[in-house]
Amino acid sequence: MTSAATSNQADTLPLSLAQMAQEVLTTADGPEKTALSRRHAARWFAYRNGDAPQIDIGTANPPLHPARPDKPELLNPRDVPRRRPGSEAGRKALLHAVAHIELNAVDLHWDIIARFSHVPMPLGFFDDWVKAADEESKHFNLMCDCLEALGSFYGDLPAHAGMWRAAENTAEDLMGRLAVVPMVLEARGLDVTPGMIEIFRKANLTQAVDALEVIYAEEVSHVAYGSKWFHFLCGRDNLDPKEVFHQLVGKYFHGHLKPPFNEEKRAEAGLPPDFYWPLADEIPEKPAALR
Repeated sequence: MTSAATSNQADTLPLSLAQMAQEVLTTADGPEKTALSRRHAARWFAYRNGDAPQIDIGTANPPLHPARPDKPELLNPRDVPRRRPGSEAGRKALLHAVAHIELNAVDLHWDIIARFSHVPMPLGFFDDWVKAADEESKHFNLMCDCLEALGSFYGDLPAHAGMWRAAENTAEDLMGRLAVVPMVLEARGLDVTPGMIEIFRKANLTQAVDALEVIYAEEVSHVAYGSKWFHFLCGRDNLDPKEVFHQLVGKYFHGHLKPPFNEEKRAEAGLPPDFYWPLADEIPEKPAALR
């Protein structure tokens, strides 16, 4: 077989899951990234449901930073303008911030697949993060629709440049990634989203309320995936999950956890209070669960 024929054959080989993840990570445009994310997720689940040929997990060489559109301008967190959420400009800024978080989450969930595909894990691990990436893609598009309804769009405002720090810090540590991204950062979303929903409910913006309620319901599962696979890895290595969680958050997360905590939803996601309360920056009277 000639080298040209070999090259053509390689070009027609189906992508592995890790390669699909890398494709998403190297796509810059937000709508294109999320559309590709959803197509790859559909392909993966068609295979898993027995309706398509096998897709190997494979390996990839993901970039340290995912491709990003030219806009929004990414600023130091201290330099992002603060706007009152009770104003129209503040509500636009809040929706824009959520859209930015969701687009980062798309990349974070595909990155955990591409970056750690060499780690022996059950197929359910990959199922969970493909599903999470698919849902985050939907969430980004919901936020874009809400911004458009208010005469804005993603990229219209500056955004936080520190969102990817957790991924950089844990690029070589799967347990660290699970501890910091779903079990700290996404868990924080469970704490703050009810307040955001109330802001838009008071403004009679039902489209935003409905979108945020979808996000709120589905983010519980994403935190739960992190907790499940963190505990799996701890069990496989005979480690104390709480002790390791505290060590890894101390190592990789810069700052303290901020109460108040949504204890009900955190518990639903598999995060007991004795995981996060000892890491809080302000500890009021000890919660009843810890007395």
